[in-house]
Amino acid sequence: MKKRLNRSIFGVQLNPAPGIWLCLIGLLSIVQSSSIFAATFDDKLTLTEAIKRTLEQNPSLKVFALRDAGLAGQLETAQLNPAYELDIGTENFAGTKSFSGIDSAELTVSLSSTIEMGGKRDARAGFYNNSRSVLAAQKQVESLDLLGEVTRRYIDVLAAQERVVLALEANELAKSTLVVVKKRSKAGSTPEAEVKRAKAAQSQSELTLLSEQQQLAYLKVALAALWGDTRPQFSAVSGDLFRFGKDVDFDLLYAKLEKNPVIQVFVAEERLKDAEVRLAKTESTSDFRWSVGVRQFQENNDTALTAGFSMPLFSSSRNKGAVSSALASRNEVFVQREVALLNMHTQLFRAFNNRQQAIISVLKLQNEIVPALKQALKETRQAYERGRYSYLEYVTARQELLSARRSVIEAASAALTYGADIEQLTAEPLPASAYLERSATQPNFKD
Repeated sequence: MKKRLNRSIFGVQLNPAPGIWLCLIGLLSIVQSSSIFAATFDDKLTLTEAIKRTLEQNPSLKVFALRDAGLAGQLETAQLNPAYELDIGTENFAGTKSFSGIDSAELTVSLSSTIEMGGKRDARAGFYNNSRSVLAAQKQVESLDLLGEVTRRYIDVLAAQERVVLALEANELAKSTLVVVKKRSKAGSTPEAEVKRAKAAQSQSELTLLSEQQQLAYLKVALAALWGDTRPQFSAVSGDLFRFGKDVDFDLLYAKLEKNPVIQVFVAEERLKDAEVRLAKTESTSDFRWSVGVRQFQENNDTALTAGFSMPLFSSSRNKGAVSSALASRNEVFVQREVALLNMHTQLFRAFNNRQQAIISVLKLQNEIVPALKQALKETRQAYERGRYSYLEYVTARQELLSARRSVIEAASAALTYGADIEQLTAEPLPASAYLERSATQPNFKD
């Protein structure tokens, strides 16, 4: 970059004095050795590595393993048969007259349990199996959200790097302007007030540079926080901010919404609600309770077997409310799924159109506006040096070019960010993802 800056800035030829370069080198050495750059490493981070670290180390994904373990334990319990019960009882003791003491007592020892009817155990197991499916879908949603967030933060860092480069060039241009203004002032062609304004503009450009570097440092910390690092272990991120890939037809993108894990959560929840309905319906079938045992008669020392069974009456009619409630809950999930699809269609359409508009803006700025402003600045500088244009006209031309260059960066960043939103909604990478070297680690959300 230094070699390019030695020749020109924005296409404007520069011939700064040796002292200017010494000041610039000194400023850069101070900045690079300060805490503004949190990382002192030479390695560059790729989006592939950023995604890998996030999916492996982000704490929000670890809770799903704990929840799944809890559901697995509940499933194990749900698959157990009804427990056996040992009953020990005595009758006709400690009474009056002939029933005093224990001579007339009757001792009974029995074993009892319940025979579940209507497939209750299978229904319980189905409920917890479907609960685990819902949890797996929710984990995919969380992973996809993290994937979108790490991509957006990565793009933010990429754009911030470009703004730092722009600020460096703007700072160098301000220094060059100050040299020209001083030269004209010494020749008596311009008042001393313009020199002061040029010095103020140079100081302002240095502040802007420091601000952009501080913002870059913050964005790098925000990116590293996604995988639990408090201090970024990378010096920069790699990628091309101005590469967008080919457009994809909106109808093709919309057809992929059904594959989004958010929709798959609703599908899993529908199956879970179906399991709840089956479980509620099994409660309409009465269970049988049985018991067998031995009774000891103390009075004549005889024994006899006992047996019995019991079942509740009218359980079917008493369970109609639970079945109706489960059916209503299942139908509610279906409605929620339709609402989610409609909202996602709106979000996708917005991201699709905004991305196209941002790409158009970048191309217009790069191919027409910025080249024209570069030429205008060059001609304005030459005219100012000859005394044909005022300092205000020269500064205005410079600011217009800087503003256009910054607009290119912002539009490119917006285009890539909207592309990340589209990828998150469709759960598939766009062709533009090639610039981020991501396709190799793109999670498969179809399974």
